[in-house]
This record gives sequence, structure tokens and C-alpha cells, in this order.
Amino acid sequence: MKPAILGGEPAFSKPQAVGFPLVEPDTRSRFHALMDSAFERNWLTNDGPLVRQLEQAVAELHGVEECVSACNATVAQMLALRAFELGGEVIVPSFTFVASVHACAWQGLTPVFCDIRRQDLTIDPAMVERLISPRTSAIVGVHAFGNVCDVDALEEIRRRHRLRLIYDAAHAFGCSSGSRSIGGFGDVEFLSFHATKFFSTFEGGALLTRDRHLAQALRNLRNFGFAGYDNVETLGLNGKMSEAAAAMGLASLPALPARRERLASTQEAYRRHLAGVPGIALRPAGVSGRSNYHYVVVEVDAERYGVTRDHLVEALWRDNVLVRKYFYPGCHRMPYYASKAGPGPAPLPVTDEISERVLCLSSNLEDVEADTARIAALLQVIHERAEEVTRLCTVAAG
Repeated sequence: MKPAILGGEPAFSKPQAVGFPLVEPDTRSRFHALMDSAFERNWLTNDGPLVRQLEQAVAELHGVEECVSACNATVAQMLALRAFELGGEVIVPSFTFVASVHACAWQGLTPVFCDIRRQDLTIDPAMVERLISPRTSAIVGVHAFGNVCDVDALEEIRRRHRLRLIYDAAHAFGCSSGSRSIGGFGDVEFLSFHATKFFSTFEGGALLTRDRHLAQALRNLRNFGFAGYDNVETLGLNGKMSEAAAAMGLASLPALPARRERLASTQEAYRRHLAGVPGIALRPAGVSGRSNYHYVVVEVDAERYGVTRDHLVEALWRDNVLVRKYFYPGCHRMPYYASKAGPGPAPLPVTDEISERVLCLSSNLEDVEADTARIAALLQVIHERAEEVTRLCTVAAG
């Protein structure tokens, strides 16, 4: 096999993206039937029956009393931050999608960036403890790539310092810490139902909690602050989920067990085929417990592999293997936040190292065995011709 960067034909005729939607044929037919019912009722938004049915199903799946749907996960996080009337500083990992931090800044809070643990890429509780100041009002933990945070350590810190604890569970639908499902950790956890997630409603999100009073406050906030038909009690916004989005979610639920099994098989196929490629290590899924196996994360040791992570990304894209550098460069190094950092911000050595080494591969493949073998073969040839690939990438960049 000759990689495209070395003059070969692209290994894949169609892009193999990390973020392809997962939609099975049966899901499409179920969606159409549910939408027919919505059209017959002529009820397309405003807390319709499909939304309420989806909320109940997602709550039961995660073993919590309350699920409050939203139009997307960022709005869901903003609703949670507003419900707690937070001020001051919020401790959040830098190794996350920028929306986790933007939602805090949008609410007038100051993000204080925390490092991650190498073993699971989730927020480091020991550093959280060191970062707490009199201005700290909350901790936002992020379950990364299906691995759940050290919820026991963070709960103990929250309890002793009397802080709010919110979890970004955008990657963690159906995941667990040991035998305990996500959904009931901290004060509230929020999910993403974006089109590229393990579970999708086209676009959407939800908040999971055991607190009924909090859930009602969140429902009021997502509907302009209404607490009754004409009774506006608080400042709110329009964060509601539509019936079409809920229909997609309900149509997808029956597919999830088989979807999870297929993704687990894909992880295992990658593990077998990548085992012999020097300097390429597939990071383990489900370090904390049950995983949804949606993210295939590899770490590139440039010294052993012979090619840097960034040059490898450039080479693979030419073969239509559209890998992604999640999460690069770390939120604390993005110009908007770097320009606002105070004097002597805490160093984040694990975040800096990991964000330069990891990349995600596609998990949604048409032929799992053949496609993972082909991607591994590409990686092997790029390693074997590392000097030439590096020279070509350098020339292209210069």
C-alpha cells in the first residue's frame, strides 16, 4: 500500500470521518412513524408528548429521577450554571471541547484551568484541591471519551468546600463508574445529543439529576422563566427541544445495544491491527467502568513512530482518513483564554503533552475488519517511510 502523500491513490474513496452520524435503517423508519404521529397531533414543540417520553426513557436508562431536555448541550450547561446562581471562579479542565469553558465564561464566570490524569484523561482531583480559592463556586468535571471522572474524590472535595459540582457527560451516554451509571453524580450532569454523538437527536442535550426541585427550576429556565401559563418568575431563555428532535431520540433508543456492541468490536479490531505499529498506542476505553466505545483514541509517540502527530494527521487526511486532534491545543492555550490568563497561571503538563499526542480515528466504518486493517497498514507504511513523509509535510507547510 502506498499512502497518498507518497503518490498513491487515496486508501478510501469516501471520507472516514470521526464525526459521522450513527443512523441504522430501522431508526429511519421508526423516526418517520413518530413524526407522523406528531403531525397528526399538530404539536411540534413546547414540551410535547415525544419530548416528555424521551425524558422519561433517558432518565430510566441512567437510573435517575429527572431528565430535563434542551436544544443542545451548551444551553443545558448554561441552564445549570444559571440555576445555581454562580459567581466568581469555576474550576474546569483545559483538556475538553471549548464549549465546556465557553458556557462558563458566557455566564460571567472565570474559568480556572485544571490539569488531567494521564490514566483516563479526566480532571485531576489533586489539582482541583490546590486550585480552590475563596472565589471558587463550582467544579465542572468532564467525562472524557467515555471514561468517567473520579467521582468519589470530587464529591469529597465538593462536600468539604461546599461547592457546586457539575459534570459534562457529553461523551458518556450510558457509561458508568464501576457499576454506577452516570446521571446521578454531583449536583447535575448534562448530556450532548449532537448528530455525531453515540446517541443523537439531530441536535440536542439534556440534564440529569436526582433533585426534583432543581429539575423544575431548569424547566422554567429553559422556557423563558415561565412557571405557569402567564407567570414569569425568573430570567430565562428558549432552550426547549423540539418534537422532531425527540422523535429522532426515541427512534434511536432501540438501536443502542447493538450499536454499542458494534463499536466495541471496532475498538477490538483496531487494537489487534495496531498492535504491531511502533509508537502508536490505542488508549483503553472504559477505564472507569462501562463505556459506549464511541471514541477510538490513539496516542502517537513521535520518537518511536518517526513522524509527529500533526504530520501524521496531514498524511492520513490525504487518504480520506479524517482523524481529529481532540482536544487541541487545550483551552488554556486558545488565544481568547490565553490572553486573559493572570500572572503565573498553573502549569498543565499532562494537558500540554496529551494534546500534542492524541488523535481520534473513525469508529463508524462500513467494513470493520477490512477498514481497520487498511488504516493500520497506512500507519505502518508511514512509519516505515517516516523521513520521506516528514520531508513532504514540511515542504507543503513551508
